[in-house]
Amino acid sequence: MKKPSRQIRGEIARLQDQLKQAETREAERIGRIALKAGIGEIEIEEGALLSAFEEIAGRFRKGNGRTGKAPAAVAPGPSSGVAEQG
Repeated sequence: MKKPSRQIRGEIARLQDQLKQAETREAERIGRIALKAGIGEIEIEEGALLSAFEEIAGRFRKGNGRTGKAPAAVAPGPSSGVAEQG
């Protein structure tokens, strides 16, 4: 049975709200991580920061996908608090 347009609009509104909530959670998570890494203390143009984040995202996409593990090619930075294994 076909759904009336009113019902479809209601579903779309609920999905848009869910999307907004998910984006807010993701932004807060990434923001907390960035602050822990000291990004908030660096004076950098937004475009340059966006490019750096895109580069990082690309490295993780090429790595282990959704496993949550960093690809082997990404070494921890000196301020990450993680000792390099060798």
